[in-house]
Amino acid sequence: MSTDTTASRPLLSREARDSRETPTGRRDSAADVQSRRGDEVSRSGEGREAGVLGDTTLFRFATAGSVDDGKSTLVGRLLHDAKAILADQLEQVARTSADRGFAHGEFDFALLTDGLRAEREQGITIDVAYRYFATDARSFILADCPGHVQYTRNMVTGSATADAVVVLIDARKGVVEQTRRHLAVVSLLRVPHVIVAVNKIDLTGFDEDRFRAVEEQALAVAAELGLIDTHVIPVSALEGDNIVDRSARTPWYDGPTLRELLEALPARQAEEDAAFRLPVQTVIRPQGGVSALIDDAETEDLRDYRGFAGRVSSGSVRVGDRVQVFPGGHETTVTGIRVAGRVAESAHTAQSIAVTLADEVDAARGALIATAGTVPSGHAEAEVEIFQLDVRPIAPGARVLAKHGTSTVQAIVTEVLSRRDLDTLALEDAAELAVNEIGRVRIRFASALPLEPYAEDREGGALLLIHPVDGATLAAATVVTAV
Repeated sequence: MSTDTTASRPLLSREARDSRETPTGRRDSAADVQSRRGDEVSRSGEGREAGVLGDTTLFRFATAGSVDDGKSTLVGRLLHDAKAILADQLEQVARTSADRGFAHGEFDFALLTDGLRAEREQGITIDVAYRYFATDARSFILADCPGHVQYTRNMVTGSATADAVVVLIDARKGVVEQTRRHLAVVSLLRVPHVIVAVNKIDLTGFDEDRFRAVEEQALAVAAELGLIDTHVIPVSALEGDNIVDRSARTPWYDGPTLRELLEALPARQAEEDAAFRLPVQTVIRPQGGVSALIDDAETEDLRDYRGFAGRVSSGSVRVGDRVQVFPGGHETTVTGIRVAGRVAESAHTAQSIAVTLADEVDAARGALIATAGTVPSGHAEAEVEIFQLDVRPIAPGARVLAKHGTSTVQAIVTEVLSRRDLDTLALEDAAELAVNEIGRVRIRFASALPLEPYAEDREGGALLLIHPVDGATLAAATVVTAV
């Protein structure tokens, strides 16, 4: 069931659905997998290389859940059934599956994403495994995040840029503490869409009552955390039920399959419409010769070149646009743009560029160039929500480095305001925050930063807290309010 009923209807054409096999009630053998793959390649002629992103809409999603809930198996099944696996990969996984004792040629889909040797040997996910694939509807970047509590920090990395997170729950166990932690991270990162996949539904005999009970638990936790767009699907990653094909064994479920939902959910509204933001990474001044990529006619002009380089975090910019620089607030005009060393008339979100300005402005690494009139105010103090990543706890008086965009400044934690109890989800008083805990603290910065609430601007409201001695990342933080 979904809190958004717009996605509850079939989203694939009849022809697309009929071209795929319905789950048969048994596990696919390695021979079945390779035979089908061969048929598919034959039918498609040249076909489309697995993992190549086309011109369709890009959608980013992550998977998370408690250990052994079947995340990697689900991702492997999704990749396989979406025909995003190369034949040589299937052959290798088939051999490894046999070596691991899978009877009768059964196929271990988890091996398609568990890439590290330690992961394969232990049968768990440790690092975030990224995969790229495409369907006829859109292109995807997925991040398979670890389930063990000690690797929860990796989930923060995998989910930070996601349009959706697929949280797996074992149908037999229901919502557990790690489920609450993962959903709390999703809430912390303001991920727009949540898909709760109630996995291993086959082990309950496809029991509707059990699914409804777990669904009720999951929706209650999501509501408590303020997660509005939450969808719940009964699936069997191992058998393939409701992953790509609608399962005949869940006639009581009339919602979309996992792939249908991933293809239908709206991607995060592109930052193209937002105000232009360019965190300055470096200032470019040619020393000595000029790159061979530059036309001879431009060489003389570049002798006095002074470009401000960085990655556009939001919006777009054109030559002639009025911009403003933080700090200082100096307003000026963009006189030139270069993308990959070539002259351009405009640039947009996510491009790495260099711009030249009409005036000599005092800007260096850590500065922010933005659309005139939209530069955020400088703030020396903020209340932030943090996810503690390091075993060393965060407590009042802790001295840290705060990294915001391309700027890094000294800071001090002045107060620990609260900690979220993952059983009750309530905020409670706390003296410190230990590893994997989520809470709120107040921080004072040595220099003012152009902070914005994370709910309004994910780039302008994100911080990393770093240990000033060894450089370890202590916590990921999102701005609640800045003063």
